[in-house]
Amino acid sequence: MKKVKVSLRPIVNRINLPTVLKTTILPGDSIERLFIATQMGEIFYIGNGAIRNFLDIRHRIIKLGGSGGGYDERGLLGLAFHPKFYYNGLFYLHYSLAGTQGPGGLSEGFQPNPCDPKTLNLRWINREAQFDHIDTVEEWILQSNGQPQKRRTLLNIRRPFMNHNGINSLNFSPETGKLVLTTGDGGSGYDPFNLSQDNMEIAGKIIEIDVDKNTFIASPPVVTRFNELPAPLQESLTVIAKGVRNIPGISFQRVNNQFIKYVGFVGQDLIESIFSFVRFKPLPVTQLVQDFLIKTVHDQEGIINFGWRGWEGPFPTSIVRACSNNPQLDEKTIAYFDEAVNTSVMRIQPITSYYHKDQRPGKFEGTALTGVQTYMGNGIPDLTGSILFTDLARKEESQLVRGVLAYTRVRTDSKLNDYSVIQTDNHFGAQNAYYVGLGTNLDQTRVYLGSYSSMKVTDYHQGTVFEIVP
Repeated sequence: MKKVKVSLRPIVNRINLPTVLKTTILPGDSIERLFIATQMGEIFYIGNGAIRNFLDIRHRIIKLGGSGGGYDERGLLGLAFHPKFYYNGLFYLHYSLAGTQGPGGLSEGFQPNPCDPKTLNLRWINREAQFDHIDTVEEWILQSNGQPQKRRTLLNIRRPFMNHNGINSLNFSPETGKLVLTTGDGGSGYDPFNLSQDNMEIAGKIIEIDVDKNTFIASPPVVTRFNELPAPLQESLTVIAKGVRNIPGISFQRVNNQFIKYVGFVGQDLIESIFSFVRFKPLPVTQLVQDFLIKTVHDQEGIINFGWRGWEGPFPTSIVRACSNNPQLDEKTIAYFDEAVNTSVMRIQPITSYYHKDQRPGKFEGTALTGVQTYMGNGIPDLTGSILFTDLARKEESQLVRGVLAYTRVRTDSKLNDYSVIQTDNHFGAQNAYYVGLGTNLDQTRVYLGSYSSMKVTDYHQGTVFEIVP
């Protein structure tokens, strides 16, 4: 693929870890504004060359960085504006609730052992006590006085572990007009309870929420499974996809009057992948619950299955161990052989993948996929129509951390495609630069990159947001 070089134009410096980057037009305004949501719970927008406060919900967010040396995957994870936000002022938030810290779903770490069936068939029991935190999805409104106010709670979801909650987890589908929620598999590693393939589990799914339905419930229950939801909430939900490990949102690209959907798959030990699909048949949650109650399964060919936990991108999920006779090599054992077989036909294939170990010239060794966006602008002609993606941190000998910006395209024959690293002109001096997020404006003609100089959320005000320019 063609080598491309771009510039990074700083927009704002010294903010907290930027979770979401997207634009909208404020009611009564005429200019598209860039909104920046931070993991800590702040939302800013850029107006007249200055950064302005939109909403601060830090008091609503669970205490971050309390364990793991300051690293955390909870916080403010999603922000989405209603397609008619200019007229109705509605927007939506996904975040981890303050005061909900629990002990976690397991008392110790987890790794599957193919020789020990007990490790392959764990169940999440005593969920009301053994959980890590509660995530909530809420509807807010920008009032006529310019002050945001919460209107209702759409979902309260109990999560077993701290990680795999997704980032940029809320987006509106231009195809259906519904709010799309992307949920990770619940966390830990290797999906210990296999939540992502269980049709009743909310974890590990891509879900559409019909926010135009009147589903107001004063205090929605805290749930983990679809069948635990009240009927009005069940009726507002459909499931697009399952088999999700962790996912940095969903992106839509309009091509010839149809929408191509792109999602990034954060891998376990080997691979990061990008998937795309056009056609799908969402399953109403009411049908899934009915099937569960009568112990039957209707046709589910229309649902998208990414294959986790049996598959990590294009490969069967593997346990990686250093070879005892040669530390430069790895031994790989299939972790869940039966599940890899069962999902081998149902799953879709990625359009591109990159690897945690890769010695090929011009490639890089990745850590974690943090953003996937399409670019439809003409300012950088070599990237027009391509899919841009970011990796958190390139594995290399340098003491300074650098994230990676790269691009790929969809092949006409739908086979796995290659990718190319995009060169940037900003070297960040003596600061680390983890690439933590990617966003676009409304028509996808401008792309924004979020970076942070630390992986600890407790290291404050070390974030920069750039626009990617020629």
